[in-house]
Amino acid sequence: MIWLTWRQLRGSAAMMAAVLVILTVVLALTGPGLASDYSAGIAACTQDDTCVRFFDRFFGQYDTPFVAVSLVVLLLPALVGLFWGAPLITRELEAGTHLLVWNQSITRSRWLAVKLGLTGLTAMAAAGLCGLAVTWWSAPLDKSAPEGLALMAPLVFGARGIAPMGYAAFAFVLGVTVGMLVRRTLPAMALTLAVFAAIQLAMPLLVRPHLMPPVTSTFEISEANMDGISMSRDGGGTPRLFLKSVVPGHAGAWVLSNDLVDPSGRSIGGDDGGAVQVSTTSGPCSPRGAGPRACPAEISRLGYRQKVTYQPLERFWPFQWTETGIYALLTLGLTWLCFWWIRRRLS
Repeated sequence: MIWLTWRQLRGSAAMMAAVLVILTVVLALTGPGLASDYSAGIAACTQDDTCVRFFDRFFGQYDTPFVAVSLVVLLLPALVGLFWGAPLITRELEAGTHLLVWNQSITRSRWLAVKLGLTGLTAMAAAGLCGLAVTWWSAPLDKSAPEGLALMAPLVFGARGIAPMGYAAFAFVLGVTVGMLVRRTLPAMALTLAVFAAIQLAMPLLVRPHLMPPVTSTFEISEANMDGISMSRDGGGTPRLFLKSVVPGHAGAWVLSNDLVDPSGRSIGGDDGGAVQVSTTSGPCSPRGAGPRACPAEISRLGYRQKVTYQPLERFWPFQWTETGIYALLTLGLTWLCFWWIRRRLS
């Protein structure tokens, strides 16, 4: 059974290995230079306090390959489910070869165990290698990325660490399960993709924010969290304050909600701006104010605050292990269903 399974898998496994070798070689050749440029830039910018500008410039140079390698890791589990999982049973059913194999000395359970074990472990190894290689290469860029592409951001989190291994195992067994139920290759592939994509969207939206109780804190208004203030050209009217989706003092945090609260603690806006009762005809927030730092200080003195709910960067690895464990449990549940279905319902 191992020999037969390997003969059926070796073609696609060789293609996967070739892609991973090319990717790993490229990352290994460019990674040290990337880390060296980051270290040199940090050493220079800390002397004159220009690290914010350095982060923007440094990340801007590599934003395209950063997104590209992240997408490779995110797409790999889906491809495993489509091309390794869904056809595993359906091609046997459509060709009728299952009638021959399952009537020999090999039982259905043993046949399925070898198929799932060898192919599933290969898929997990490929996704794990790809994810860890990209995590190593992207480390300098993860430290300098903007808020929407930070390490805890939904788009990036799933392409880092050990989570891709859990995704690949689940996608593979999901494809096998759907193939058993549907019994046709193309419909099984389409349904596998749809279900896997829905779960991958639901995880960061509905589950991941609650893996640990989020932190809620309030911060004074400052240059760190103030994105800008809009006012009429003549200086009259009520200005609107816009906040950055950041947590002062907690770089890389995943912001779940970001609100501007008035002195009474009532939410009056957030990223889309909120009206603040501050003079724009005279004083620090007037067109002739004392400088860029004076207006945030005046707004903060009046009692306005940023109220933000977030998951700190320090929870990255606990989240990785927890989410991978969730996918492992889902994989085990689908595996049990596959064994039950092949013995009781599939003929």
